[in-house]
Amino acid sequence: MQNETQQIVNKAWSFANLLRDDGLSYMVYTEQITFLLFLKMAHERTQPPWNHPTIVPAGLDWPSLLVRDGEELETHYRRILTELPKLGGMLGEIFKKARQEIQNPATLKRLIVDLIEPEAWMSMRADVKGDIYEGLLAKSAQESPKGAGQYFTPRDLIKAIVDVMRPTQDETVCDPACGTGGFLLAAHDHVVREHGSALDTDQKRHLREDFVRGCEIVPATARLCIMNLYLHGISADRSPIQSGVDSLANEPRDRFSMVLTNPPFGKKSSIQIVNEEGELETESDTYERQDFWTSTKNKQLNFLQHVKTLLKEHGSCAIVVPDNVLFEGGAGETVRRHLLQQFEVHTLLRLPTGIFYAQGVKANVLFFDAKPAREKPWTERLWVYDLRTNKHFTLKMKPLRREDLDDFVTCYRPGERHKRKPTWSSENENGRWRAFAYDELATRDKLNLDLLWLKDSALEDSENLPEPEVLAAEIVEDLHAALEAFEAVAQELQSPGEITT
Repeated sequence: MQNETQQIVNKAWSFANLLRDDGLSYMVYTEQITFLLFLKMAHERTQPPWNHPTIVPAGLDWPSLLVRDGEELETHYRRILTELPKLGGMLGEIFKKARQEIQNPATLKRLIVDLIEPEAWMSMRADVKGDIYEGLLAKSAQESPKGAGQYFTPRDLIKAIVDVMRPTQDETVCDPACGTGGFLLAAHDHVVREHGSALDTDQKRHLREDFVRGCEIVPATARLCIMNLYLHGISADRSPIQSGVDSLANEPRDRFSMVLTNPPFGKKSSIQIVNEEGELETESDTYERQDFWTSTKNKQLNFLQHVKTLLKEHGSCAIVVPDNVLFEGGAGETVRRHLLQQFEVHTLLRLPTGIFYAQGVKANVLFFDAKPAREKPWTERLWVYDLRTNKHFTLKMKPLRREDLDDFVTCYRPGERHKRKPTWSSENENGRWRAFAYDELATRDKLNLDLLWLKDSALEDSENLPEPEVLAAEIVEDLHAALEAFEAVAQELQSPGEITT
């Protein structure tokens, strides 16, 4: 991130300390910045050299905030947040369910006059102002794991996934659980970086208007995503994000050439609706969809089934899934069996612990392609890369970096998977990359894909133990995982068995 960008991020973040005494979370602070930033940029668009028609009604715009002080300012700001959601479109989506959370008029005035007003946001390059906003989102996730963190996938992991998926300018990319938009933005930036200079007028328009689509059930998070896309140059005329929509509830209307997603962690699933106050309500525990292979309460299995319905024929997918998706019986076995038969499941990346804001997560990235119907299974061999065994990361002391995934990207052979070669062999038992034939997988108990073969060096030699802070973090993660497992057992004992088909 450039120095000027980092300076603005630090300046923006310094104001968060003013709001901590008011009991506001970092996530809420970033949300309030979103409202003010959008009003400022909407006003800038009406000025030279852009001279665009205003999309914000007079009297509810940025200048109307600048001329007010004290309680009058606070009252007027609340009116703006009440009136703008009624206008619909991109404007309505950003201000949907908006609330005035800054109770101190002096603090609100400082945010407007000292933080937002001095910067010419529309004059900044899209990548600069996008990086500024990404910086705010990243800090929100780091400082408040129960806020932004649950929607925030490590950006370096996203970069590696997009680097191997290699989206092109002609793709349509979807994330049905898009959070703050990390996957969608990385795909967009990849096309700009790799193909930007060669794009014709129609391709540029497609990239702005139709390249990305997403769903996010939590309106507050959806508006952060929409704003993030807008700041990166994606068209604001028609919102690419469906806000307050449970993407699992119904069969999708559209199909896409690529799906990139990290669905929310957590085992139990329920159909959810958003009430008038913007809060989630539970409607049912199980999704009954005719296009699913099985009915289950497992959220991750439902997302995996949903993703396969989103793909066009020959479309490709990368999805982050927890370990239980790989080995769980019943509905889990049903989903895995159908997936390996009807899709080409070609790659599994075993992720290390300590890289997510949610504690105790052991996750993987599953890569597969949609294929036309046939009797013979489409999956011939599954290539597995083990980035977990003898790898130790923490969020702050030793975070995952993009270079930590260089070897995986090299082994993946993007664009030429037929040339893959294993690094594991009987002569090199420490190789992290090996293939498993479908016939071998099909004979495993419950078609278990929890594939690990490397020896844990810490078990072999105590001198190879990780640093104390890393070890402590791993113990905490294991305890969280164990507690989640016990909770899952308790839930199963209290609920009827799952229906499989």
